[in-house]
Amino acid sequence: VQLQASGGGLVQTGGSLRLSCAASGRTIDTYALGWFRQTPGNERDFVAAINWSGRTTNYADSVKGRFIISRDDAKNAFYLQMNALTPEDTAVYYCAATPYDGHSMAVVSAPTHYVYWGQGTLVTVSS
Repeated sequence: VQLQASGGGLVQTGGSLRLSCAASGRTIDTYALGWFRQTPGNERDFVAAINWSGRTTNYADSVKGRFIISRDDAKNAFYLQMNALTPEDTAVYYCAATPYDGHSMAVVSAPTHYVYWGQGTLVTVSS
């Protein structure tokens, strides 16, 4: 599976962005999907995850209520809608996929749970 993240850019505080992750190589309709972010010198942090059916989503506390993860299996893609952005959201955002469904926040929020990764897209929020 190859993942291609897109949609990053420069936005002002309070603005919105929608990140997309397009999958190729095989269909991801049975895969669990996630978004992570990373700033220089720091570890890759969990942002959001969605299970294979789309019925279960998980979010980091820092983005809960502002970000929404969704999937469109017909397009073999998934998304991260980011609203009410703040400078603290500035990071490189990575999309990820795994054929293994996790049943706890501890599992789905761990980078090691994911097998496939996109290349990252930079989000910069100006104050």
